[in-house]
Amino acid sequence: MTDNKSATAEVEDTQAVRAELLHSIRGVAAIEVAQRLEPVDVRSKRMWQLYGICAVMFLAASTLGYDASLMGTMLDFPAFQEQFGATILGAKAGLITAMFSIGSVSALPFVGPMGDMWGRRFGICTACSIVIMGTIIQATAKSLPQYLAGRFFLGFGSGVAGAAPAYIVEIAHPAYRGIMGGLFNCFYYVGYFLAAIVLRGCVHYTSSASWLIPTGLQAGLPFILLVCCPFFPESPRWLFAHGRSEECLAVLTRYHGNDNPNSIYVQLQMREFTEELSTEGADKTWWDYRPLFKSRAALYRVILCATAIPMFAQWTGQGTVSYFLPAVLSTSGITTTEKVLDINIGIAVVSGVASILGGSLMDRLGRRKLLISCCACLTLAWVGMIVCTYEYTVTSGLPSAHASVFFIFLVAVIFSFAYTPLQQLYAVECLDYEQRAKGIAFVTFWVSAASLVNLFASPIALEKIGWKTYCIWAATCALMGTFFYFFMVETKGRTLEEMNYVFQQKNPRIASLIRKEQIDEAVAMTQDADAKTEA
Repeated sequence: MTDNKSATAEVEDTQAVRAELLHSIRGVAAIEVAQRLEPVDVRSKRMWQLYGICAVMFLAASTLGYDASLMGTMLDFPAFQEQFGATILGAKAGLITAMFSIGSVSALPFVGPMGDMWGRRFGICTACSIVIMGTIIQATAKSLPQYLAGRFFLGFGSGVAGAAPAYIVEIAHPAYRGIMGGLFNCFYYVGYFLAAIVLRGCVHYTSSASWLIPTGLQAGLPFILLVCCPFFPESPRWLFAHGRSEECLAVLTRYHGNDNPNSIYVQLQMREFTEELSTEGADKTWWDYRPLFKSRAALYRVILCATAIPMFAQWTGQGTVSYFLPAVLSTSGITTTEKVLDINIGIAVVSGVASILGGSLMDRLGRRKLLISCCACLTLAWVGMIVCTYEYTVTSGLPSAHASVFFIFLVAVIFSFAYTPLQQLYAVECLDYEQRAKGIAFVTFWVSAASLVNLFASPIALEKIGWKTYCIWAATCALMGTFFYFFMVETKGRTLEEMNYVFQQKNPRIASLIRKEQIDEAVAMTQDADAKTEA
């Protein structure tokens, strides 16, 4: 009996020591210590449920990939060209593709308020409904104006779908937030691949079925998300910020604590929510965008970090490859629809593999190193593309044509490895909770504006100056790498609430890179506490 009391006392002492230790540690150090004290069972029932929730949410990215692949090659279909009077080059091709971005820009006033006022799930379900409506309008279009209206609603729905990456990062287990958030945009290539396969299967149709079938199937992915989303839990941060702390605790206990209310991960997050999340913040007022610009730290978060990466991604040249692949390949002498579709499938496969690999290594490699290296490699790849396409215009030789196709694949792989997982993840990580929904709306506006310029101007540039267009992309990639080196903040390993401290420093970039000593000290403290308890 005495032994049992002694054992119970030792357990209580251990818990007390660890609780006191964790209370004195913040941010990344706390997560490191928590992983030592309470290793996550990645194969538990609750974690598998969490994987399933995130996987379905990833379909929001797949919807975008499907559209990019669809429009990237459907412009080359004779039946589509005859129906709407479009070709692979010129202003009309630019208008058809750019209308998607116009719709996305128009969604700006609605993105933040939906996610803040009625919850992340409501915004996602609304987006899916609008995308399905846009698909129906497209599939029944008899004229170009009607088809453009469908493109507008598709873009509008994609803008509202900005709540999806925020939901994933907020619902993901804190120990695996980087991986889960990074994988979101990787599923872009699931949709891209599906569209590529469907288009390849429809290429032999000579009637309007060649473009109607792939267009109609575009509603499939958002329909699955729309049906499943109401059955998922709401974001725990949203619940806490709206005074529903008991529901928040229940969600955290179920999915992050593996049904243990005393889990370290649950305690840490509830403590951070209490300290950092306001139940009276501007996120409760749909018109209040002041948190985005109220201080130097806020501006650094929104402008130099959250907006820069996804916006600059539109000007790397990869977006043009996705949406205007036939036009890009035409600079290398590849003009047959079958070859274009085969190359499109190949790009989808290698890009998807590269993005998943990059997303899974995100927490190991870090955000800064990955993206700066990506920009350097993209610059070199575009230089190679310039040399090959110039050589082809002079000699019309097959070796230079084949080499240019290699560089198209290389650009896709490099972009997918770094930019694809980071575009959505990094913006969400940099914004605090009060900024997050409206901040994503702000980011979406500028991303769509950048995409609009890219999608409208690229087919015109390829028509007028051909291979010289690639010189622009080589230059922009080099400038992006320089910008990231001087301003990009490292978010690897930090909790979402800890980023508040980083951005409040005089130089957030430098502050974000100083953390090893804190982690080592925290781990040492944990070891001492465990040693004393065992003694």
